Amino acid sequence: MTDEQIYTTTDAGAPVASDEHSLTVGAGGPIVLHDHYLIEQMAQFNRERIPERQPHAKGSGAFGVFEVTADVSAYTCASVFQPGVTTEMAARFSTVAGERGSPDTWRDPRGFALKFYTSEGVYDMVGNNTPVFFIKDPLKFQHFIRSQKRRADNNLRDHDMQWDFWSLSPESAHQVTWLMGDRGIPRTWRHMNGYSSHTYLWANSEGVKHWVKYHFITDQGHEFFTQDEADQMAAIDTDYHTRDLFEHIADGEFPSWTLKVQLMPFDDAAAYRFNPFDLTKVWPHGDYPLHEVGRMTLNQNPTDHHTQIEQLAFEPNNLVPGIGLSPDRMLLARGFAYSDAHRARIGGNYRQIPVNASKYPVHSYSKDGAMRVINAVDPVYAPNSKGGPAAATGFQIEPGWAASGEIVRSAYVDHPEDDDFGQAGTMVREVLDDAARERLTDNIVGHLLNGVSEPVLARAFEYWRRVDPDLGSAVEAGVRAKENELDPKAAEQSNPARTGAQHKA
Repeated sequence: MTDEQIYTTTDAGAPVASDEHSLTVGAGGPIVLHDHYLIEQMAQFNRERIPERQPHAKGSGAFGVFEVTADVSAYTCASVFQPGVTTEMAARFSTVAGERGSPDTWRDPRGFALKFYTSEGVYDMVGNNTPVFFIKDPLKFQHFIRSQKRRADNNLRDHDMQWDFWSLSPESAHQVTWLMGDRGIPRTWRHMNGYSSHTYLWANSEGVKHWVKYHFITDQGHEFFTQDEADQMAAIDTDYHTRDLFEHIADGEFPSWTLKVQLMPFDDAAAYRFNPFDLTKVWPHGDYPLHEVGRMTLNQNPTDHHTQIEQLAFEPNNLVPGIGLSPDRMLLARGFAYSDAHRARIGGNYRQIPVNASKYPVHSYSKDGAMRVINAVDPVYAPNSKGGPAAATGFQIEPGWAASGEIVRSAYVDHPEDDDFGQAGTMVREVLDDAARERLTDNIVGHLLNGVSEPVLARAFEYWRRVDPDLGSAVEAGVRAKENELDPKAAEQSNPARTGAQHKA
């Protein structure tokens, strides 16, 4: 600690004469254009926002370590998962559909994105707090996100739009069942699991391959908000999840998650009863049990949210030796989409931003471009005879699989038990208890009562009957019993001419 006065400077480091007064012609005269400090302040202010993420705009995160606690070296040669290894990492949690200023406690999946600064480069995992997703083909992704965002005419989010898309996309049933259940609103980020959702490929040092799914199991236990609790918290503290994580870490109460993986021998995939690469499906644990790998602990808060969290960029194409992608169509498309989004949002040299940069030496032939801060070194091309870096041929860097056939636009090849509604129905009947099923029904009814039009309602009732006949009947009965009621929490503020009639539009 020092008593030395710290003086304000310009962004170039020169001392500033005043924090309060612009240069003017006399005490009462106009300001002058050559007040370079005033111009710097105004120009920087006009440029201090970058575009928000398209999905996952609202969120925050922290830093920590991942410690390997079990030996999975028989399955992957990735350095981050070798026995005894500890790796620095970053995590970001988010909502999917909300904007940067939306409430933390809206009913929405939560993003669960991780960046590992490994000894072989950066490894990223992009996941959610659910093990499945709404769609299985990336051609529908943009349309799905738009259906969850705001209308073009009135700029309002619209449940009719959401259910229109879901009821016309039966593959969404499993994820929507998760979303409408208890885990649709976690009490805190600390009290939710994280999943890769996607299937990845692991290879060991001998080249033996396994398909893998990641499960980060919260060590704090599962806790959730009911819809009423979440609504109240949205009114009291729109940033509740952000505040909870920051304050617990600041108080030394570091949250942790145990990583467990499901491992499928490479050759099992072709004949497995479900398509193992379908993002709307899970692998039952009875078929492929969980294996412990290690523990993730978050123990350091960001010191500058914009620099360390808003510019934090995750992408599933950030892979390291021993880990590869799979034939999951959504994962393959995200390999392009995420990095393209970062280039558009924060610039072509986004990987040089410190929070995104590898802690392992980078020997790349990339050069130039806006905001580049790492010097290019000749030779800047390959191949060359000037001593530049050479490809690491012969290493198990990009494990892959064989594929052949005509170029077609087609659904996945069916597996024996592939069905859009089967796993969702199993979840309702065999995983949820009576109280959870009742909350699920109430949540669906409440969501459908929020402006969903009659043609879409009819499809939604049939959608839930295909998940489970009893659930579908209960949902329809609940909606029909309440569709003409005013919301007692909003009756005085609502438009009487529209309230109660909006569901029949």
